[in-house]
Amino acid sequence: MRGFPEDAELVQVFERQPEKSLRLRALMRQLGLDPRRARAVKSKLRQLVNAGKIVAQKDNSFALASRPSRAPQVMTADATSRGANARPSNAVTGRLVGHRDGYGFVVPDRPVEGTEQDIFIPRGATGPAMHGDRVEALVTRLKPAPRGRRGAADGGLRLEGRVTRVLDRAQKTVVGEFRADAHHYYVLPYDHRIAHEILIPRGAERPRDGDNARERQFGGESEGRRASRKAEQQDAHELNGTIVDVEITSYPAPGAPPKGRVIEVLGRREDFGVDVEIIIRKFHLPHRFPREVLEAAENAPQFISERELEGRRDFRSVPVVTIDGETAKDFDDAVHVERRKEGGYRLQVHIADVAHYVRPGTALDREARLRGTSVYFPDRAVPMLPLELSNGICSLNPRVERLTMSAVMDLDARGRITNYELVPGVIRSAERMTYTGVRDVLAGDPAALERYRPLVASLRLMEELAMVLNRRREERGSIDFDLPEPEIEFDAMGRMVGVTRSERTIAHRIIEEFMLAANETVAAHLEGRGVPAIYRIHEKPDAKKVLDFEAIAATFGYSLGVELPASERFRIRGRDDRERPVRFHERPANVEIQITPHHYQRLTRRLEGKPEERILSYLMLRSLKQARYTEENLGHFALATPAYTHFTSPIRRYPDLIVHRILKAALKSEKGSAGDALPSREALRTLGIETSEAERRAQDAERELMELKKVAFMAERVGDEFEALIISLIKHGFFVELTDLFIEGFVPFESFEDDRYIYREQQRAAVGERSHRAYHLGDRVRVRLDRIDEAGSKLQFSVAEGNAPARKKHSRR
Repeated sequence: MRGFPEDAELVQVFERQPEKSLRLRALMRQLGLDPRRARAVKSKLRQLVNAGKIVAQKDNSFALASRPSRAPQVMTADATSRGANARPSNAVTGRLVGHRDGYGFVVPDRPVEGTEQDIFIPRGATGPAMHGDRVEALVTRLKPAPRGRRGAADGGLRLEGRVTRVLDRAQKTVVGEFRADAHHYYVLPYDHRIAHEILIPRGAERPRDGDNARERQFGGESEGRRASRKAEQQDAHELNGTIVDVEITSYPAPGAPPKGRVIEVLGRREDFGVDVEIIIRKFHLPHRFPREVLEAAENAPQFISERELEGRRDFRSVPVVTIDGETAKDFDDAVHVERRKEGGYRLQVHIADVAHYVRPGTALDREARLRGTSVYFPDRAVPMLPLELSNGICSLNPRVERLTMSAVMDLDARGRITNYELVPGVIRSAERMTYTGVRDVLAGDPAALERYRPLVASLRLMEELAMVLNRRREERGSIDFDLPEPEIEFDAMGRMVGVTRSERTIAHRIIEEFMLAANETVAAHLEGRGVPAIYRIHEKPDAKKVLDFEAIAATFGYSLGVELPASERFRIRGRDDRERPVRFHERPANVEIQITPHHYQRLTRRLEGKPEERILSYLMLRSLKQARYTEENLGHFALATPAYTHFTSPIRRYPDLIVHRILKAALKSEKGSAGDALPSREALRTLGIETSEAERRAQDAERELMELKKVAFMAERVGDEFEALIISLIKHGFFVELTDLFIEGFVPFESFEDDRYIYREQQRAAVGERSHRAYHLGDRVRVRLDRIDEAGSKLQFSVAEGNAPARKKHSRR
């Protein structure tokens, strides 16, 4: 018998026969090894798997990691041009989404043709990557997807691979909880998708002086900043359990965890304001303006010179008003309506001319682009622009002169725009109105009528025009999901103390309709003149999402009314408990559905006021795609308009600022004047991607903070019972939303004591094995709060004893 082989020799065995998979016994036979060394050889093979040189198969065999025959062929145009130097054809680039258990998924930059989009990365195959990193992954094999999981709908197969290299790091800093034991210091990341603990070397557990010198844009120091200064005097063990922000100094490697140094001590998790600080750092929200940006904002003029008025339309004699929330401090838009002598209306929408103050390529512009959007939390905001601009010279404050980009639209009695002008202007707002104040005026409240006497006639005309515009939108098929939204009440310490249903008043409707009209007018103007621009698009929903919704809606006795292929009609009829359910992967992959906004609109009207309105409206919304920014005009499905953009909020949205610059350049060009150079379509495409990502990041951050507040609110309610709605079912239980509190939680099947429940996917229900009692999607149940996982911001419930799910009688017939 020969000696023990080296790693390279083992790999060469696979390279000589790249198409084959070898079991341990066959490999040892080829190498002529003593069978008694099987355990050592298997250990060596596992090391090669972890190193990414070979892969372990489901049948306990091993194969070469880069076997081309076991993976789909993916070749980019760039790779083709490089010829022999091209990367492997089964290499894919994308974003790694991690899981707390160590595995993850790579979401490709471009879908891998003919297969499930996401690539499963097993534990140990993520290499040096961390959650959020943009990576290159090598697809190593196709494997059956678990029933009901991702991949089952695409032929029942799932791609599997390994990360080969990191292209761009997402985690340069990590926020988490500092831990100290007798042997070492480490940080547990707050984001559970980062599976690594961050090792903190001795001496790196305290922020340096340079770290403490950084200031926040809101002036003064946060509680976390003061705490970090105190930390200089603290023993590391006194920091145990505090929330810190860590700069990564070395990333994970085989056998080595990532390392870092503490740059901020934010305080204890329960301290006032720390929850906001955690969210800001978890989502890497830029929250400190650089010194050069602050200086530029401070040097911006706070008054308008005569020279700046040249070439602008003077609207200062028009009694325009702003209408915003009670706590708003930055006012993007002002409006006015008058009745035309020849009939119809003249609508004026004046938007702050932010582009006049934030010039391309300046420090202000670079920071605004980096942020992309303002982020709003209950007790503070992270603005896109410094306060000197957002609350100062750019804001349309009352009774002061402000520069605007103005849309003046003439409309007929049915709300159709017959003529319009887009011009630079100057206004002097007559009043800072609130939604509540406008509502009270239009409701006839005596105090409000007296206070706003000069504006009453104008406000009533605004209401009239808003209803005309709303009817016109309905006629063309615009979808309006008027879902109840929670309005959370907080005390002075930022603690949640209650939830009420937010009120959508006629004042909200007025501003909504007027802003939609202005955005559509600007989009149509730019589109009609062939000017490269950024559009706000909302694409037609995927056929698969529509069919899935139809299957669920059918169990409630509803339908969108779309014309379905014969195979799909049978599949949906087969949802009845008494018929044979059709398996999901039997659906043809290329089903085409003729879907329009009218289908959604009609069903929304049918559901109005019905018990199932909440769940089906929620599921309808989920079936739609997410709106995004792009240089290509693809129309807006939900608004049923061929061209739409964002023009009305340049103080808080970067795409609006870009649209202002483009519009100003286009207007100058139309007059024969030289304007700023227009951005290329490629530059606009990049901007669209960046700003769409910034928008999602802000939404996720705002949503997660609210979840944190809700979990803290529920902490004192363990053992209490609540009315709830089943909004989703999975293999291990179902999710519920508390009816009056808009708070979500999970009911695991293991919490049931009366029976063993199993999820029946075809019935969208959890069914008891003995009792056959069923809990369906959309059922109303009474649940008890059992426990709270504050670290993961999760609530766990169980069904209250003696409670049976409540359903509409017709729903399963």
